[in-house]
Amino acid sequence: MALELWEALKESITAYTGLSPASFFTVVVVGLTLYYVVSNLFGSFDDGHIQQRSRVFEEKTEPLPPPVQLGEVTAEELKQYDGSDPKKPLLMAIKGQIYDVTQSRMFYGPGGPYALFAGKDASRALAKMSFEDNDLTGDLTGLGVFELDALQDWEYKFMGKYVKVGTVKTTVPVTVGPSEGQSAEASQSDAVKPSEECPSETAAPKETEENNAEKKE
Repeated sequence: MALELWEALKESITAYTGLSPASFFTVVVVGLTLYYVVSNLFGSFDDGHIQQRSRVFEEKTEPLPPPVQLGEVTAEELKQYDGSDPKKPLLMAIKGQIYDVTQSRMFYGPGGPYALFAGKDASRALAKMSFEDNDLTGDLTGLGVFELDALQDWEYKFMGKYVKVGTVKTTVPVTVGPSEGQSAEASQSDAVKPSEECPSETAAPKETEENNAEKKE
């Protein structure tokens, strides 16, 4: 039975390929060998490429350093954390509260869509969704109800996603005491100057002496 099948196979090979059975099997073996060699060649190339991509991905996804608490800083000091120095954290502020947004460098870092907000208190710009330079400030004067609501939504988002690392120092206006034109000597002289409406201290004794003289007479 096996011999009959082999004979039928040889006849089929010759009929369909025009090759003798020996030539056909030689071609098949050579083809399988070439396939094995090519597969190993491209397989090693793909593995190396995948490993290289894995290394790059691992470098990009290295764990971020823990946020550094800054405390209270000025607006000028906050500008140092705008992402221009990759060794420093990426910070921005909302309503005077500073947040570490380093994990979202693709958005707030150099080249990102919100890069101009980094290193600043961008409250007004976020409330108005403005990218104008004069709106990159924490001044909320004149904002409407809807703008303040939008800013509140941004603040909630930052509070839930990022770590607060400090506050922006606000300048308090100094109240002026005496008028600049009035000297200290003038103020002191005014303080000791008797009121014109009140009698002087020497008036009472003099008046008493006159009354005593009249009684003696």
